[in-house]
Parts: sequence; C-alpha cells; structure tokens
Amino acid sequence: MKKVITYGTYDLLHYGHTRLLERAKALGDYLIVGVTSDDFDKTRGKINVEQSLNERVQAIKETGIADEVIIEEYEGQKIDDIIKYDIDIFAIGSDWAGYFDYLKEYCEVVYLDRTKGISSSQLREERASVRLGMVGSSPILAKMAREVSYVNGVTLHAVCTDDIAHLPEEMSIDLVTSDYEAMLAHVDAVYVHSDPASHYEQVKKALEEKKHVLCETPVALSKEETSSLYALAKEQGVILMEALKTAYSLAYQRLLVLLKSGRIGRIVSVDATCTSLRDIEGDASTRFAPKWNSICTWGPTAMLPVFQFLGTDYKEKRITSQMDPVKENYDLFSKIDFLYEDAVASIKVAKGVKSEGELVISGTKGYLYVPAPWWKTDYYETRFENPANNKRYFYQLDGEGIRYEIVAFARTINSDVNLSRIDEEMSIAFAGVLEDFYAGKDCVRINVAPDAEVTTTVQA
Repeated sequence: MKKVITYGTYDLLHYGHTRLLERAKALGDYLIVGVTSDDFDKTRGKINVEQSLNERVQAIKETGIADEVIIEEYEGQKIDDIIKYDIDIFAIGSDWAGYFDYLKEYCEVVYLDRTKGISSSQLREERASVRLGMVGSSPILAKMAREVSYVNGVTLHAVCTDDIAHLPEEMSIDLVTSDYEAMLAHVDAVYVHSDPASHYEQVKKALEEKKHVLCETPVALSKEETSSLYALAKEQGVILMEALKTAYSLAYQRLLVLLKSGRIGRIVSVDATCTSLRDIEGDASTRFAPKWNSICTWGPTAMLPVFQFLGTDYKEKRITSQMDPVKENYDLFSKIDFLYEDAVASIKVAKGVKSEGELVISGTKGYLYVPAPWWKTDYYETRFENPANNKRYFYQLDGEGIRYEIVAFARTINSDVNLSRIDEEMSIAFAGVLEDFYAGKDCVRINVAPDAEVTTTVQA
C-alpha cells in the first residue's frame, strides 16, 4: 500500500483545498492529512486563522478524502511523521516548490499545482473586512498601525490626532484629522489611546455611533463609567474590548493554563512589578508625559495576574504613592497591596522609579518566576524545593501581543464568540482601583517637594 501525507492549516476550507487533497489522494492508496495546531501556526507568524483547530479537523474529516487526520504541533514533525507512518510520498502545494526538498532523503516529494483565484486569505478579507480608525497622540499609534498590517480583514483607514509626528511616513491612511466625529464617520471600529481622562467620552461617542471599540486600558477612570460603557455597547449591539497586550501573548496564556492546573499548588501570593523611565527625557517641564501617570500606564497590567489568579473580590487594599511635586495626581511610583481571604498580592508601578520588572507567583508546592520584562515575556520557569523538578517554558512572542489582540477584536466583531481576555468584571475592577487613587481612598501619599524633605499624607 502506497501512503501519502500532506499538511496545511485548512482555515475556511474551500474548493482549492479539496482539489489539492483529491490530487494528493490520487498519488497513492492511503492519505494522511496533517492539520497545523493553533500554537504551531502562531510560531510561524500565521495568526489570521479564523477557525479553531477542532473546526478545521472536522472540516477535513467531513470531506471524506482523508483516511487519517493528525495534528502538526512542532517544527521538524514532518520527518518524524514520515518515519512513523512509513510514508512513500510527501505532497504539498506548488507555492512551496523547492522548500521541502530536504524531505527527499526520506520519501518522494511532490509539489501540486494550487487552484488559482481562491485562497483562505482572500475569503477572510471578504468575510471580515473591518475599517479601523485610531485616536490619540501616543507613539503606540505607530506600533499599532504596523501590527494591523499583519492581520487579514483589518485595514487602517483613519487616524484622529493632534500630533502626526508619531505616524510613520510610509503609512498609507485615507484620512488623518483632528476631528473625532469625522474619523468615526469613516470607519467601522476605533482604537482609543488618548488621555485616560478622555477615554470615557470618546468611547461613549463611538458606541453611540454604533462603532466597535478597542480601548487601551483603562477604559474609564471610575467603576460607574466603565459599567455604563459596557451596558451601552450591549444596547447598541457593538463590541467593547479593553486593550491590554500582555493578556493576548501566547506565553501568558499558557502560563494561565499551567497555574490553573495546580502545577504549583494553591496560589497564596502574587507579586508584579512594572516600571519604565522612557518618558524622563527632556527638561524638567516635559520629562513626564502629563496624561499618563504611573498608575494609569502600568496599573491594569500589573493587576492583570492578581485579578486573574486571585479574583477581584479582595478584602482590603492599600495604595502607597510617591507624588510628583508639580503635576497634579501624577504618581512617580505606586505600590498597591491587596489582602484576600486566603492570599495576598502586591504590585509596584512607576514611571519615575526603576525596578526589576518581574512577576513571582507563589504556591503551596512551588512558585512561578517570570523575568523582566514579564509583561512581554516569551519565557518563564516553575521552581520547586527540589531543583531537579524545575522546568523552563519558551514561547515565541510576535508584536508584543498586539497583533493577537487585534485578531481577537476582529474575530469577536465577526462572530458570536467574545474572545476578549479582559472581561467586564475585570475592567470594572481596574477602574475601581484607579477611582480610589484619584479620590485618595485607601491611600498613603508621599509628597516630594522640590529641595525639601519627604512628607507623608495618609487618607482613609
């Protein structure tokens, strides 16, 4: 019996796929089809897959062409499979011509002509075209624009900004304006990265215009405002998602699964640190971005693992902040301690202080350590009393998680499944902490006066 094997993603299975499978089957007596897993696709930079692995496997089975379906999960698996299944012919589309010649050492390699005029990328573009607009004046807009280019079905059509210096010169945009309403009229969805105090009104306006919104964390600066925005999105039948790139990175997602499986036992402590000094350039009057203080810039990111592992129902919290002597409500450094029924957590965030940006999660069996900068990690370790049981985990990180965030946003818009990694409860919890900071609730504020001793103000 002559065995044939072929591989593919088979997203949105179409006539071109089935024709290729039929030609592969005709080469022998038994056809094995390898369907690439979601994780393997991501390591190859292929993040635009619209269907889940189970859906793609089921679609292949339903064609009745494959005699056997297997999952491709790692680099180099093709050689292992050829040997394991005693393969005679490896078949693949002609767009890979020459690439798999190294397999000729193990079996015959055949490149099959693909059906012209149809592709999964084309189908995704037709099915899920989202015209995106962006608003803000942050350098993150340029990064966001670059990441959008990696995502099928999403195109950047308009930008609302007062500072075009942050936009790449080579970027092609239909509309660049300082008129927010004009931008909204030009798009289907909007990414908001402006002054945190402006988020509520801008998000509200977009939702009222029935535009989908991806808003950089925090969505708003109070629990009531945040809750009302989610209610408005539901009323208008549109999507509101909080943008926090760490939550969408592959390593962080795998970390969640690992810890929820009980690998380090019951979690009793979470310690997260996020700091940066990138805004401290220039003279004294401009050395800090006035609109993004430490707690708005880093607070939700640092709180992410706390709320995901320990929940949002903490019993007490204490916010200790060192305040800028000139800028109102600008914390150079904040430390927040959370007390739970059976656990504790502590986060440190800063834009005026530098520290080791690591994440440590302690459990009853061991602990998990993520080195700096943990918020865009591709590596972490589980450590135990016996070092022989320690294990390291590595995952590829593309675009700091931003492109995966965009993919989740686009898929949520075009499906009945909400793929947001930050749910409404967590968004409201983030906003609640920020609201208390601005109100001075549960706060200890260290006021640093120029050329003077440190003074401390305690507010209940």
